[in-house]
Amino acid sequence: MSSDGLYRILPLEGGLNIYSASENMGLLLHALAPETELELDLSALDEIDCAGLQLLIMAKHEAQRIGCDLRLTNHSPAVIEAFELSGLASFFGDPILIKPTSE
Repeated sequence: MSSDGLYRILPLEGGLNIYSASENMGLLLHALAPETELELDLSALDEIDCAGLQLLIMAKHEAQRIGCDLRLTNHSPAVIEAFELSGLASFFGDPILIKPTSE
């Protein structure tokens, strides 16, 4: 990234699912920009389905295509579970802090 690039944090809240796919796609595409660092804060996502995973994959590909540094941070339990079930954790390449579960 160039020294004059921008840094943005985009918090995603509620559900990232089939019902919010269109709205969230517009939000993500608007936030992505060349020479920008974009952090997607996933801490307030309480639901994510296949459509939500597809949106994150699309955002990652589009960010790479235009030269935007995209990072996923603060993964909620729902996101961690979806990444584990889908096997996509390594695709995104972001560190995920998994807290031990209490028994």
